[in-house]
Amino acid sequence: MPLVKSKVKLSRSLGIPLVPKANKALERRPDPPGQHGKRRRTAKKSGYGQQLLEKQRLRHQYFLGERQLRNYVARATAKTGNTADNLILALETRLDAVVLRAGFARTIYQARQFVTHGHVLVNGKRVNFPSATVNVGDKVSLRESSRSLDVVQLAIASGVVPPYIVRNDAAFEAELIRPPTREEIPVICELSSIVEFYAK
Repeated sequence: MPLVKSKVKLSRSLGIPLVPKANKALERRPDPPGQHGKRRRTAKKSGYGQQLLEKQRLRHQYFLGERQLRNYVARATAKTGNTADNLILALETRLDAVVLRAGFARTIYQARQFVTHGHVLVNGKRVNFPSATVNVGDKVSLRESSRSLDVVQLAIASGVVPPYIVRNDAAFEAELIRPPTREEIPVICELSSIVEFYAK
């Protein structure tokens, strides 16, 4: 499990918004935190440094530990096809990621909490493993007692559902209708750099 620290400070360090309130912080102070932040932003990174940054960006956008991401990369490499495509597809079809994309949560941290606390059903059955794989045709929904939560209502009102997911607002249910393409997945990182990082 990744260490929990200020999500805004972490967002500034990585240069990407991990939570909605980080957008304003990045506009006001786009440089990394700390007294030498501006110098760090303008300093030219080595090839390894850039690969490390991209790896950290991906890891935190899916709220994964180092070992978890390493295992996902190993499995993606073992499969036939493009490793980067295999990797992002495996991550995007995690249950917590689908809960986030369906608009039932505003952040991956919130989505992870919903799943582990038993608020989420898959095909009508409670699943509390965030890493569970959602397959095409699976229906992800919220328990009836969880639907009136303020955080859920706010997420549904503000979220934008990607084209590979269809959401039924009346039933608080979402279905993965097809595998997503790389272009449709709103993740900010250079996947090829991450594959190269782990190939060493």
